[in-house]
Amino acid sequence: MIGVIGLRGLRIHCIIGIHPHERVEEQPLLLDVEVEQDFAAASSSDDFAHTSDYAAMADTLTQLARRRQYQLLETFAEEAASLLFAQFTGVQCLRLEIRKPQAVDAAEASFVRIERTREAGDHAG
Repeated sequence: MIGVIGLRGLRIHCIIGIHPHERVEEQPLLLDVEVEQDFAAASSSDDFAHTSDYAAMADTLTQLARRRQYQLLETFAEEAASLLFAQFTGVQCLRLEIRKPQAVDAAEASFVRIERTREAGDHAG
């Protein structure tokens, strides 16, 4: 029973970007993350231990962005995917979109989007 757990519009204020003003002033990012995992154990037991904690995912992503102060959204996206797979072992596949609303004045936001699947041999608990 594969299902999806996720966050839509997670707001993170952090240093991100390549321009000098972006290196000194925090700006908002908006993240959407969806993770696929087997819901069988969680749904049959109604036990939190058998699922991924989306509040913990939000905290993980926020801490990563704030700590690393990325220049590129692409780097943040790839490192975020790797960290989510490492910390949430039940995740089989993830989709992540990161939007930067203040990047281009004439656009609602710039963005990157990735989809990654856990590699064979990775622990899937």
